[in-house]
Amino acid sequence: MKRHLPGLAGAIAAACVLAGIDATGTPHARAEIGHGALPVEGKSAGFDGATTWLNGAPLGASQLHGKVVLVDFWTYSCINCIRTMPYVRAWADKYREQGLVVVGVHTPEFRFEQDLSNVNKAIGRFGIDFPVAVDSDHRIWRAWGNRYWPAYYLVDGSGKIRYHQFGEGDYDKMERAIQSLLVETRGAPLPDTSLVDPRASAELMAPDIGRMESDETYVGYRKAANFRSPERLREDDPQQYTVGRLGLNQWGLAGQWVVGAESARAGEAGAGLAYQFSARDLHLVLGPGEVGRRLRVKVTLDGLAPGADHGSDIDAEGNGVIGETRLYQLVRQRSKVHQRRFEIRFLDRGAEAYAFTFG
Repeated sequence: MKRHLPGLAGAIAAACVLAGIDATGTPHARAEIGHGALPVEGKSAGFDGATTWLNGAPLGASQLHGKVVLVDFWTYSCINCIRTMPYVRAWADKYREQGLVVVGVHTPEFRFEQDLSNVNKAIGRFGIDFPVAVDSDHRIWRAWGNRYWPAYYLVDGSGKIRYHQFGEGDYDKMERAIQSLLVETRGAPLPDTSLVDPRASAELMAPDIGRMESDETYVGYRKAANFRSPERLREDDPQQYTVGRLGLNQWGLAGQWVVGAESARAGEAGAGLAYQFSARDLHLVLGPGEVGRRLRVKVTLDGLAPGADHGSDIDAEGNGVIGETRLYQLVRQRSKVHQRRFEIRFLDRGAEAYAFTFG
């Protein structure tokens, strides 16, 4: 997953920890748009590895011949992917009649993202109406040599890759590349060359990079970092934990938990998580543990109800319900952004926690 923000100024680029570095050790995030035609970067690998398609029939070379295709690699609990969705939707709507086809490739990171019912709910929640190739086996991911969420590849009508971009931000560059390739393909100017400016709220809103000092943090032991409960993490077995004072970007568990490779499961009612963070937004990927369950949670900031600083998935008193496995926005600091102690208590046993992200 890891979608870090390389540098906390300028455009936001999200890169996967699987690589994101070329042979010289230099991070590579996007191609540059020069004057004139976009260069050929390679050949499209297609979508033959899809386990199924959503929002339409399978698309192959014959269906896409002569079209400009924007390929969007995403996964539904990734905050960086979520925040790009208003732009991808807007491009699909604005340029559909001009010959653009947007194809989403949903490649999961966590096991729960392989569940088609979860992916379908996410498609509905984010208002996605373009076709999505479900890549649960990572076959398309590997065929393209992709290593990023989100990642965009712009393909011309003959199947050649003409532009790519990895991560959030630089939406103007991406749209100008789309326009350039559409003009080349159509052989005529576009009727509207203005840039989209979609409105976004809740977790879809762009991050406040200038005031964000916290980064994505995994709860499962495979990638956990900065864990500061005095008890050592016990892998795959029940353990009672406590949590005391925390430094910035440290976190801990309270009560009984079973910490697995991907997530931690609350073993009793009243179990909790604490995180010392500094960012406008705090999100946590959570699940109820079993389909159909609805688990109650209580959130505090510095020991008090969040009030006006509550996220979109809880109320001002800090109350919320976990009914499906997805990213939940739990904090949005609406005035001064400063360091806070976040705590969430699970009033019912069985909740699963996967990863913190910030905005």
